[in-house]
Amino acid sequence: MGKLISLLPYSLRLAWLNLLRNGRRSALSILIITIAVFALTSAGGFGLYTYDSLKESTARDTGHLTLSQPGYFESDEEMPLSNGLSDTSELIRTMMKYDEVRGVQPRIDFTGLISNGVKSTIFMGTGVNDREFDMKGPFLDMRTGKTLTDITSSRYDAMEPEIMLGVDLAKNLNVSVGDWITLLATTSEGALNAFDFKVHGTYSTGVPELDKRQLYIHIDSVQELLLSEKVSTLSVFLFDTEKTAELHQRLDQELEAMSLDYDVEITPWQERAFFYNKVKDLYDLIFGVMGFVMGLVVFVALFNTMTMSVTERTREIGTLSALGSYPNEIIYSFLREAGLLAVIGVVLGAVMTALMTILLLVVDVQMPPPPGRTDGYPLNIYFSFELVAYAGVGVVCICLLAAYLSAKKGVKKPITEALIYV
Repeated sequence: MGKLISLLPYSLRLAWLNLLRNGRRSALSILIITIAVFALTSAGGFGLYTYDSLKESTARDTGHLTLSQPGYFESDEEMPLSNGLSDTSELIRTMMKYDEVRGVQPRIDFTGLISNGVKSTIFMGTGVNDREFDMKGPFLDMRTGKTLTDITSSRYDAMEPEIMLGVDLAKNLNVSVGDWITLLATTSEGALNAFDFKVHGTYSTGVPELDKRQLYIHIDSVQELLLSEKVSTLSVFLFDTEKTAELHQRLDQELEAMSLDYDVEITPWQERAFFYNKVKDLYDLIFGVMGFVMGLVVFVALFNTMTMSVTERTREIGTLSALGSYPNEIIYSFLREAGLLAVIGVVLGAVMTALMTILLLVVDVQMPPPPGRTDGYPLNIYFSFELVAYAGVGVVCICLLAAYLSAKKGVKKPITEALIYV
């Protein structure tokens, strides 16, 4: 330690030696700063993890970009697929030429009645193809059975059209994999049509209200059921979520140059991520209040420490002033001490956060289910150098302010009074 201190500049060595005058008090101040930085960076890291998880789950569910008729999400359709997209092959070819695009998935959203022959209930259906579930990745929780088979595959039996049911919907209808159910829906022409489907699997979205109503079937089966070749939307999935804004702008320019028979509107995932936006606003407020409280704790602790230090060294301050030291020079010495305390505390707090991040990767700690959901999720935090830098700069500024206010009051005392202070 002595060799390490000797390598520091003279001013910092002097600041370090002054802190050692009352090592217990200095250690307590460093501990308070360390805990404050650890609390801010770990809580912020948890927020970053939450934001990233919600962002990915939303983008995997809705698509990073959604192409639809203008106003599709703001207005109700008079008839199923009346506001749908037709002849989408040219649109799909145009989007697939971009290297950032992982896939383009057509979807049909529709509603109707589902029956097991005895009991009927309302459903919210989505027509998709088999690649939809590759895009969803780990954000689809299959409970029983399998996802839909490729309708062009030899494994698909046209005599047994497949359906996937939300786990609670299957439970309410008392059906399981291999059972048959009937879907009744209104066609695009206003008539009623009904098809029988074989249950191929059940899944959970983690949201009980959706699990009671949601189901998936092949998009070709939906088009046969609704007697239409249109699709509701085209969902564009990217390899990198961060490329969403850039590709959005490029696609806007591309679509303007295309001669389509209808207008197309592009909606980024953020505009459909209602849950993500609400959670982010809530967490931002919580972390803002938490940061203010932690900053106030650090300020009070350092102000008390520096005030006691200034008081104990009143005669020293008077002696330095009598020898010709300027008040600003004396204040700067206290600022260096406070800055050194802050830097040591920030480094220790960052190290604690890094160790906690690694520990949570090794130890499986589960968080309880959020409100409105049935499944918990693993507790993880992200270690962000940017977050550490923001917290560090904030803590250092608070410490310097506390030291400045304390030292400024001390150097104002007349030299004669300071020299005889007991």
